[in-house]
Amino acid sequence: MALLEVKDVTVHFRTKRGEVQALDRVSFALERGEALGLVGESGCGKTTLALTIMRLLAENARILGGHIWFKGTDLLALPEEAMRHVRWKGISMVFQAAMNALNPVYRVGDQIVEAILTHEPKVTVREARERVAELFRLVGLDPKRMDHYPHEFSGGMRQRAVIAMALACHPDVILADEPTTALDVIIQDRILHRLDEIRKQLNMSIIYISHDIAVIAEVADTVGVMYAGKLVEIGPTEAIFRRPHHPYTEGLMGAFPSVRGPKRELATIPGEPPNLLNPPSGCRFHPRCPYATARCKAEEPPLVPFEVGHLAACWHPRNA
Repeated sequence: MALLEVKDVTVHFRTKRGEVQALDRVSFALERGEALGLVGESGCGKTTLALTIMRLLAENARILGGHIWFKGTDLLALPEEAMRHVRWKGISMVFQAAMNALNPVYRVGDQIVEAILTHEPKVTVREARERVAELFRLVGLDPKRMDHYPHEFSGGMRQRAVIAMALACHPDVILADEPTTALDVIIQDRILHRLDEIRKQLNMSIIYISHDIAVIAEVADTVGVMYAGKLVEIGPTEAIFRRPHHPYTEGLMGAFPSVRGPKRELATIPGEPPNLLNPPSGCRFHPRCPYATARCKAEEPPLVPFEVGHLAACWHPRNA
């Protein structure tokens, strides 16, 4: 049994203009110790999926179907009080724009101590502070900075502190939503590789969320590609990069330069993502796909395996 299994999750948002179909029957499994990267353009449903797993959706959201099993328990069926024990202790999250997630009027160490005491009431303040010191060392921060305020930290240091907070209660799974947003590429690389080292050291599972497929390639064992609220391709990272089957995945690959390969003109994906108030019929990518046929417009392709562990939803798969 997988540590975390998402099955046919569908989420809509009620708005004045109608129902936004944010997620449509999304399914995947995450094994213990595995790193899964979710990539796709802004608005494709990546963050909504993470917030659905955490049960932190906005009031206008409706979960219309599906299951999220964590250690065999369906999180969508849990009462709120039981779900509170899962958050941070079982599954924690590094939120998007995490550099602004720290309270500016409290010392950084105190904020992490508060998280520990809230979820582990038997832990003493002294024990919590000792754990924070260990976490600071783990993410590459000097424990002497525990009693400093967020404004005394650089952007990279604040990002590391937020990661330390996510690790505070020894979770089994971390959801890292754009964990290096607004940082320069050198700091991005250091933080991602440090997070990957911590994952391997503690045997945790991580779901990385990013629009940058090149970043995900560095740290993920498995890559899932999302488009317009649907998971259109998922498979081992090497297989996804060497033999992408979905035209959208192929387009994403062509839009990023190769560090080691020859210089080439970058490809673009024409058009823009569809309006999820009224998504296209059939394959949601067909209005932008150069290989679309009448069947693509009329019938929605299922997510099926083309190789072991490598699935795609396309009537005309590439490299198959």
